[in-house]
Amino acid sequence: MEVLFTFLPRDNQQERLRAEFPEVNFQFLYKDKTHLPKADIVVTYGEDLTAQDIESTNNLKWIMVASAGIEKMPHAAIAEKGIVVSNVRGIHKTPMAESALAHLLSLKRALPFIYDNQRKKEWNRKTKSSELSGSTAIIFGPGAIGSEIGRLLQAFGVHTIGCNRTGKESESMDEMVSFNNSLNVLPKADIIISVLPSTKETRHLLKAEHFQAMKETAIFMNLGRGDLVEDRIMLDAMQNNEIAYAVLDVFEQEPLPDNHPYWTMDNVIISPHVSSHSGKYVERALDVFIPNLHAWLSGAKTPTNPVDMERGY
Repeated sequence: MEVLFTFLPRDNQQERLRAEFPEVNFQFLYKDKTHLPKADIVVTYGEDLTAQDIESTNNLKWIMVASAGIEKMPHAAIAEKGIVVSNVRGIHKTPMAESALAHLLSLKRALPFIYDNQRKKEWNRKTKSSELSGSTAIIFGPGAIGSEIGRLLQAFGVHTIGCNRTGKESESMDEMVSFNNSLNVLPKADIIISVLPSTKETRHLLKAEHFQAMKETAIFMNLGRGDLVEDRIMLDAMQNNEIAYAVLDVFEQEPLPDNHPYWTMDNVIISPHVSSHSGKYVERALDVFIPNLHAWLSGAKTPTNPVDMERGY
């Protein structure tokens, strides 16, 4: 059994795998696919495999994606070979929920203003601080991550409205609406957060009319995927002050070009696709992979968190 990692876990994590699976030949090779034709299992972040790579494989049966998104993978080539794909859905919920709360509390409690005054050595108490308590938040994508954000927001006294494809009830949401009915609730939202994946249904889901329906005091946060809204529509909304702030962790083009207007806009917070980052990330991914590998070696061929390559999640 040959397992190829296309990224490099820390030495102690590599040792953990080798000690637990002495019968497995692990290859930890960053940007080196020479072992791909022999690999039975590949563990990847999902951005480094091409259709040509998949075609070069002879034994590959399972791709474990140490991420939630699979939009950059060669779907057709993988499907043609019947390769099982799974991901680590759910491990992002703690760091991403904390990132969402950090940005919201920072803006509500005027931390950028306070920090700026410190740099200027200016004693200015006109912070215009506000509170999360009593506000309303719409969360696009109330799955594992969105529900955790909802749980934390509810602890701060925020009314939560989940928005997904069907409007089906979801954990830690006081209300639910479908994508088709989102325009009906956007006017009462103080906070709008998206953690949606990139799928056929979510690409450019939010249009100009959605931002025009939002409060001028609203905070919009995209921690999911950059193709949720066309860049020109997002830019127009911010240049026209249709909402108060946009916290953007993802963009249609990444890295964000250094000449993009966002860099100099006071009402846009740029986060370089880091909301899920944590020193515990790979450790949590291995906690998903290891039980699945034990099961796979015992004959089970359906790992947890299977991905439907057609639906995109």
